[in-house]
Amino acid sequence: MEQDIAAQVVGLGGSSDFSLLSLFLRADFVVKFVIILLILSSIFSWALIFDKFKLFKSINKSTDDFEKKFWKAKSAESFNNNLPVNSNDPATLIFKAAMTELLKTKRQSASVQSARVERILEIATDTQQKKVEKNFTYLATIGSTAPFIGLFGTVWGIMNSFQSIAISRNTSLAIVAPGIAEALFATALGLLAAIPAVVAYNKFNSDSQRYFSKIENFSKRFLSII
Repeated sequence: MEQDIAAQVVGLGGSSDFSLLSLFLRADFVVKFVIILLILSSIFSWALIFDKFKLFKSINKSTDDFEKKFWKAKSAESFNNNLPVNSNDPATLIFKAAMTELLKTKRQSASVQSARVERILEIATDTQQKKVEKNFTYLATIGSTAPFIGLFGTVWGIMNSFQSIAISRNTSLAIVAPGIAEALFATALGLLAAIPAVVAYNKFNSDSQRYFSKIENFSKRFLSII
């Protein structure tokens, strides 16, 4: 087996191709697995980033339109009757849930009615917040673990390089350079996957807090007039 590794080392020593594809093809199974895992994580995180970017752009616009129309309406009940049936806007869905409860409790005292509507507003808001923040944990997980996965690939690649030195008994840079390059490639991919995920998680988390703060303010104003 040592002869096979030595032969492979000699072959690597003569290779001067350091393209990304060559680095991947020359890597051993463990490093290849790390590279593939990081590439898939990066693709998944970018898919989530684009999806959440579109989501926040859409709900911010639809909620602004909802509030403008609400405060111009003659009554909350007439406004509720004119709302689209299949709306995906969180503010619209929260308002519909509150109006349903409000109409159910028409004959009850004002204090009971207000308390029940307030509870429904809290439940509906929490439900919509969970929907909006769905998959946030994936971005956080990728952002926190990808550098360490890349580091694992780096350590493994450097260990292979030292093994190559020991087998070939040659400390020439040409012998260890391919293994080190593969190792650094894994580190770079780890950072490439982690940095956008962390930035996106922080941004979307901030956007979510800002959005639901606006929803909370609307809920308080709505409760004060019912």
